[in-house]
Amino acid sequence: MEPESEQRMRLMLFGAVALLALDGVANLLLDIFAKGHPLHVAFEVATILIAMLAAGGLGTAWLHARRDEAEARRSLLARKVERDAWKDSAQRALEGLGQAIDGQFRQWDLTPTEREVALLLLKGHSHKRIADLTGRRERTVRQHSVVVYQKAGLGGRAGLAGFFLEDLMLPDQEREAIQVNAGDPPSAE
Repeated sequence: MEPESEQRMRLMLFGAVALLALDGVANLLLDIFAKGHPLHVAFEVATILIAMLAAGGLGTAWLHARRDEAEARRSLLARKVERDAWKDSAQRALEGLGQAIDGQFRQWDLTPTEREVALLLLKGHSHKRIADLTGRRERTVRQHSVVVYQKAGLGGRAGLAGFFLEDLMLPDQEREAIQVNAGDPPSAE
């Protein structure tokens, strides 16, 4: 539904053009009965036709605009539904990934504090940022990081990220395109 002020403006414009056409008809009738000059009568007829065409054009444009607006609203609603479905799907996937990561942290026998630090490391936060987020000193965060790497048998932050992301792959076509762009031969899978 269009705003009331816009609808009022369209109606006023349409009304003004219609009033001009009505005025032209009245003038034409008066000129015909008063035996006005033929050129003046022709001018009045042309003015009436132009005003009627303008009124028809405005009405048609208005109807098309309303139809286009309705179509845009339907399309927007469809995109919103699609977006919401994707967000739900992604959220479920992230929850599953979060559970899998936490399960691995538990297998490594990490304490709750170590799990928290490990997750923040995995997200790419610096030791200083983790200290700020958790209310700990940076030195304490570094010590927790070392313990996490030792318990996991990893060499550091890159090893931690690699452990969880090693097997994360793009779809086959995109992966092959990246390999070709990097100069590697495409896999023969």
